[in-house]
Amino acid sequence: MKNTLSLFDRIGMDVGKSLPVEDAIRWAAANQVRFLDVQTDLAPNAMATMQDRAPGIRALSAELGVTLGLHTLSGVNIAEVSPFVSEASDAYLRSYIDLAVTTGAEWVIVHAGYHFTADYKSRRVAGLERLKRAVGYAEEQGVLLLLENTNREPDDAEVHYLCSSLEECQWYFSELASPNLGMAFTANHAHLYPEDVAGFVDGLDLRRCREVRLADCHGTVEEHLCPGEGSMDWPDMFRRIEAAGFTGHYMNQFGTLDDMLQGRDYLVEKAREVGVV
Repeated sequence: MKNTLSLFDRIGMDVGKSLPVEDAIRWAAANQVRFLDVQTDLAPNAMATMQDRAPGIRALSAELGVTLGLHTLSGVNIAEVSPFVSEASDAYLRSYIDLAVTTGAEWVIVHAGYHFTADYKSRRVAGLERLKRAVGYAEEQGVLLLLENTNREPDDAEVHYLCSSLEECQWYFSELASPNLGMAFTANHAHLYPEDVAGFVDGLDLRRCREVRLADCHGTVEEHLCPGEGSMDWPDMFRRIEAAGFTGHYMNQFGTLDDMLQGRDYLVEKAREVGVV
C-alpha cells in the first residue's frame, strides 16, 4: 500500500538518550516530527525508571501524534555464549519488549550481536537462537521487532558485528520468518560494502522493512555525518528504496537535534530530484 504521508512527514529522528523520552516527544511534536526512536538503557531514560513513566509516555505520544520506537544498544552482545551473561542478554531483550507494550511503542530495533573472529560460528548460532526466543516472546506480546543491519568494521579489527554483510542479512531474515520480525535498514551501513545500497536493496526483501535509517559517510569506516558531508548518493538511494516497495518511515541519526532537522530538508530536496515527494 502506498504511504499517503509526504516524505517530509515520513522522516523521523533518532534522539537516542539526548533527552528524556517525554521531552523528546514534545520536541518532536513542536518540530513536525512524526516518528521518534529513543534509547532506554541509561539516564535520562534508565530502564529502572521507565515502567513508572510508561503510562504518561503512552498518553503523551497519543495526544501529540508522535509514533514512538525503542532502540536497543548494539553494544549489548546478543550473541553472548557465556553463563550468566547469556541469561542477561535474554532478559535485556524481554525488558525492551515489555516496555514497548506499556509505552505503546510500535517497534523495537534489535541487533544480532558481535563475534571475535575465532568464535564466529558459535556466536552466530547463539545470537540467532536468542533472536528466535525474543521473536517468540514478541509474538505473544504483540510487539514488532526490527533487526538492523550493522556496520562493517575494518578487516583487521578483533571484533566484528553480525548481520552486517549482505549474505549475513539474507541468512538472518531467512531464518527469522515471522510477521513480528521486520527490518531496520541502515543505508549508511550498506554504503560501507562494495555492493553499496543498490546491492543490498536488490538482495533483500524491502517489503519486510519498516524503517530506513539515514546518515552520511565516505564508505570507508563507520561515520554518522550530516547528509552532503559524505559520499552517499541520496537521490539514487531514495529512488531505489521507494521502487523496492518500501512504505515505512525514514529515521535520521546524525549530529545534533538541529542538524537532523536541517538534514530532513536537504534529504527532501534530494529525493525530489528523482520524483519522490
